[in-house]
Amino acid sequence: MRTLALPAVIAAALLFSCMKEQGASLPPPEVVPSVDLARYAGTWYEIASYPNRFQKGCSETSAVYTPVPDGSIEVLNRCVRAGKADSIKGTARAADSATNAKLKVTFFWPFSGDYWIIDLGERYEYAVVSNPDRTYLWVLSRSSRMDATTYGRIVAGLQGKGFDTARLVKTPQAAP
Repeated sequence: MRTLALPAVIAAALLFSCMKEQGASLPPPEVVPSVDLARYAGTWYEIASYPNRFQKGCSETSAVYTPVPDGSIEVLNRCVRAGKADSIKGTARAADSATNAKLKVTFFWPFSGDYWIIDLGERYEYAVVSNPDRTYLWVLSRSSRMDATTYGRIVAGLQGKGFDTARLVKTPQAAP
């Protein structure tokens, strides 16, 4: 089975840090003040992202986060690639227990990557995730579609935080 890697892309950021864009001078993005991981659990649909090699050819991308009794979170990433279902399982742990907004995600032990929640809807209806060096970016939603007003507001906020929103590519979704 081929591997999909929404948060695994973040893990790969550690592996491929030497590929970091030259001249990146922005500080790490700020995370949200607090994340209730029980509310964050469930299914998230990718609305847009920075293109990356791990998700090349993916459409209908989603992730399911399931709390585990030991305090970790099971991560199941899925997409459709070349007409076939593709998935990968991993584990996430809070790296900053004060906010729970910084997670470490592992798909291929012993490597882990940073999964930073930098924007979150009041009702947990959307989330924006990046990493410290801003090389990865995902806009996620609880539904497979996001209205243009909400998306526009998120993009404007990202521009204000110094992200290159011209690099964002909307994720293909199944027809309604």
